[in-house]
Amino acid sequence: MAKQLDYQTIYQIFDRFRDAEPEPKGELDHTNAYTLVVAVALSAQATDAGVNKATKSLFPVADTPQKMLDLGLEALTEHIKTIGLFRQKAKNVMKLSQILVDDYDGIVPSSRAALQSLPGVGRKTANVVLNMWWNYPAQAVDTHIFRLGNRSGIAPGKTVDAVERAIEDNIPAEFQHHAHHWMILHGRYHCKARKPQCPTCIIRDLCQFEDKTQ
Repeated sequence: MAKQLDYQTIYQIFDRFRDAEPEPKGELDHTNAYTLVVAVALSAQATDAGVNKATKSLFPVADTPQKMLDLGLEALTEHIKTIGLFRQKAKNVMKLSQILVDDYDGIVPSSRAALQSLPGVGRKTANVVLNMWWNYPAQAVDTHIFRLGNRSGIAPGKTVDAVERAIEDNIPAEFQHHAHHWMILHGRYHCKARKPQCPTCIIRDLCQFEDKTQ
């Protein structure tokens, strides 16, 4: 674990991220808050590309909680069978859809606590939805952010929650909204787990990772 970088260095890092990609976007396809919740819930231990492939035919026929309930568990399972843990995920989607219909008039709630009360929706999923749909500066820490935060010193921490707090505490406010997207994309495509692309990394000189590739 690297030590926490200082304010000036973190500012430079995110200023470079912003210059390279002023408006970073999440890579999960969705059409509304409900389909975003479903897509993020399905993405656990799966790739965004794999989820998008499965939801390409699902969302046109089930883009609201009631439509998902009308579709039924068997048909939903068939749509998402290429995704890891698809049977349990299908059950969770049906359960959360029923709760949204029964308790929220079919509308996705906009608080972290309410979102986390839904089956299959953890803190990371809730934070993604808050950030992407309601533009709230919530930090969804996945494996890419955890790796980048600890390697670079942007947001070191022994746990996901610790990294989330480090991001919120240390990244300047003007970068908070897009911080998790910049970090996810950098971790996914540059600061890779097995072979980080250090020679072409735009923050190489600011990063504390000692085992940089040549």
